[in-house]
Amino acid sequence: MKTVKPTGADTRIGGASAKFPATRRSAVLASCSPEPQERRQALEKIGAAYWKPLYKFIRMRWSLSNEDAKDLTQAFFARAIEKEYFKAYRADKGSFRTFVRTCVTHFVVNESKYANRLKRGGAAERISLEETEEPAAVNLEEVFEKEWIRNLFELAVEDLREVCASRDKQRHFGIFERYDLQHTDLSYAELAAEFGIAVTDVTNYLAWCRREFRRLILERIRQITANDEEFRREARVVLGKNV
Repeated sequence: MKTVKPTGADTRIGGASAKFPATRRSAVLASCSPEPQERRQALEKIGAAYWKPLYKFIRMRWSLSNEDAKDLTQAFFARAIEKEYFKAYRADKGSFRTFVRTCVTHFVVNESKYANRLKRGGAAERISLEETEEPAAVNLEEVFEKEWIRNLFELAVEDLREVCASRDKQRHFGIFERYDLQHTDLSYAELAAEFGIAVTDVTNYLAWCRREFRRLILERIRQITANDEEFRREARVVLGKNV
């Protein structure tokens, strides 16, 4: 299945007329909660949003194998929870996304220093974390951002699948998946014939799914931003300037 292209208002998922949701729930803030359950749920949401982007970033920056990059990514989140890294985040200093990428860079550099000390001391060899030259054509910050956006879209697709299932709208999702996610060239009339519904139903089902999909993307962004200003800024990164 192809992921919906996160290219802004010219995509099929909605345009400039849609409004930002009025309410918000921030996992970034909840990650510092004194309540263990709330803190755990918040950290799970942050992990879901950042595990894949950080894995890709680590693997590319340090030229690691698949398994070594996975191990380091997992170790980072374990350390972040243990040492409460996310409490140090300040929204007025920049985006949480940039903060997380900076944290993981410091973590891997420190792991590299530790590995080198072990090696000099004759201990068992750990993952090699020598810095590599960044290829001229690769902008790792851009790679990280694109992977972060792609992951948000994938999470929102699964959210939409669950919403449709809970509301007995599996056919809605099937049409959305067929037309928007798979980027089929079928006409609405051909889709209507395939699903055994009227052409107007195809139009209505797609419109509903696109609105709901957009709402779910914004929900995901809301969870991983600390205030309304950051939320709006990151939403425009994901959905385009005309959000």
